[in-house]
Amino acid sequence: MLTIITVSIFISVSLLTAAILYPFLARGSIVKERLEKLSTQKSETTTYSLIKEKTPFQLFLARMGSRISHSSKEQSKYTKLLLAAGFRKESLYIFLGSKILLAAVLPAVFIFVYAIPKGALVQMQSMLYVVMFAIIGYLIPSYFIHRKAVSRKLLMFQTLPDILDLLTVCVEAGLSIDAAMIRASESPQFRGNPLAGEVKVAAMETRAGKPRSEALKDMAERTSLEDIKAFIMMLVQTEKFGTSLSQALRIHSDTLRTKRRQYAEEAAAKTAIKMLLPLVFFVFPALLVVILGPALFKIRLLFQQ
Repeated sequence: MLTIITVSIFISVSLLTAAILYPFLARGSIVKERLEKLSTQKSETTTYSLIKEKTPFQLFLARMGSRISHSSKEQSKYTKLLLAAGFRKESLYIFLGSKILLAAVLPAVFIFVYAIPKGALVQMQSMLYVVMFAIIGYLIPSYFIHRKAVSRKLLMFQTLPDILDLLTVCVEAGLSIDAAMIRASESPQFRGNPLAGEVKVAAMETRAGKPRSEALKDMAERTSLEDIKAFIMMLVQTEKFGTSLSQALRIHSDTLRTKRRQYAEEAAAKTAIKMLLPLVFFVFPALLVVILGPALFKIRLLFQQ
């Protein structure tokens, strides 16, 4: 009983200390992160390229990717994935070259590090490992690009209502939709945001002479987000039928904000279910060991006597 009380007091004191210190430790990191964002003077572009500077290694990857033939359907799929992740079309061959390189490097590392020193190069198990590492290496770039595309879409989904609010204010102040899009994309609060970059690209394409509807549809194609497609369709129809743009923007912004709140509520409701497995397999066994362990040990000593 004394052991249980001691352990309980220790856990309680540890949790209380962590609860007291956490706000101070977390606040420092949050403040530092916000200061770094505010101190960034150069606006980051959200349209990345895998070849910002053509180094020899990157040129090697591009040549390797261009020499491997892929079907037009597969290239179109990879191009859409890269665009959704924020990369441009010139990054396609770099991406394909990285897949081929990793598919060759990982099996080679396994062969020279394990198979040859162990003398197991011709064994069936080693052959299976070589094939497995080749498949893993080929899929790794696709996995990371897919994860980047998902996180980018989520960030744009969360930012869209705020940009629409700023567009509404600019339009009501007398700016045209193109000037409002540029003004909203250059706002300090959206610095480095992928959606702001896409909006600015669409506005600059319109200024360069491209029809606004085509520029907006290209933006929808690049983002691959249904909410942005609905927003662009609303802009096109508003311009076509001559309805109030500011009112349409305000209504659409309220709708998206409601959808964002519902998405957050849905994610919060799923938290309890996601916590079930960690609680069952990690937390509860540890609690049982801490609570029942000393008692079982004493019972064992009693039976031995």
